[in-house]
Amino acid sequence: MSMDIPSIPSPFPPPFEERAPWWGADLQTIRNLLLPRPQELPGGERLLLEMPDGDRLAARLDLPTQGSARPLVVLVHGLTGSEASVNVMKTAGHLVREGWSVVRLNLRGSAPSRPTSQGRYHAGKTEDLAAALRQLPDERLRQGVVLIGHSLGGNLVLKFMGEPGAGGHVAPVLGAVAVSTPIDLAAASARIMASRNLPYHRYLLAELKHEALAPGAALSTAQTAAIADARSIYEFDDRFVAPAFGFRGADDYYAQSAARNYLRGIDRPTLLVHAMDDPWIPASGYDAVDWAGLAPIETAFSPGGGHLGFHGRGSAVAWHDLVTAGWLARRWGPA
Repeated sequence: MSMDIPSIPSPFPPPFEERAPWWGADLQTIRNLLLPRPQELPGGERLLLEMPDGDRLAARLDLPTQGSARPLVVLVHGLTGSEASVNVMKTAGHLVREGWSVVRLNLRGSAPSRPTSQGRYHAGKTEDLAAALRQLPDERLRQGVVLIGHSLGGNLVLKFMGEPGAGGHVAPVLGAVAVSTPIDLAAASARIMASRNLPYHRYLLAELKHEALAPGAALSTAQTAAIADARSIYEFDDRFVAPAFGFRGADDYYAQSAARNYLRGIDRPTLLVHAMDDPWIPASGYDAVDWAGLAPIETAFSPGGGHLGFHGRGSAVAWHDLVTAGWLARRWGPA
């Protein structure tokens, strides 16, 4: 396998063009659920990363076939996701084939981490990300770390990058990529509950409840009832997530955790990839940001692509993965 920098189209990023038959935001979004799952990478090492309270987060380390002096990529999944999410598997597979070492981190309470953790993640729980980075093997950190977050994981990564001193004091974090990220959590919560998104909302709420009520979770009787009785994602956040983590309610949770409030604190190279037709995340949250005034941040915004879709012409690899790999190679070069 060649370890040279892959060819990067000019201008960068290249324009995104939908490919048939995945026309429109919704087909782009649900394609990953309609087609067979990708094959898992061969090999892979299981890591268990200990949190200060004794919980342990499961992670999977995949290495390229040839050694690399590139930074380690730490990839964080989205809401109700895990290392086995189709978009996470595809991103990891593409990056490993391009010569990057990748750790897929399962947040506290996600399916792979549930057997070793009683607690739960939320969109702003950056202390768990910091603790996980501290627990990574020293030999994997020598070239630094680049964080990649998908959807809610992107919000977590951006908040972490924008918090005072977080990156450098934890591990040699060099930069980050956030894909299809709800940087305005309140707006995203309202959008997913819109009538046009009813099927998405029902699916995500059911997945949230299943995840939160999985065996091994440390829940009181009142918390179990709040989860079971929630009729919307807002109620789930307002009655379960917010009180569990000391927020005054869902609105306070969204305000304190939204990445948009931390963008000005980011001082390392960061790339945001987003489709303006994302059916889950309103474009207004992105339009309201003065990106030109945020020097460390680059943007790769496309009119189309859906939510973590980006199934485009010319390649079976999703556009967001091509853009991410190209950006990483431009920044941190060949092995």
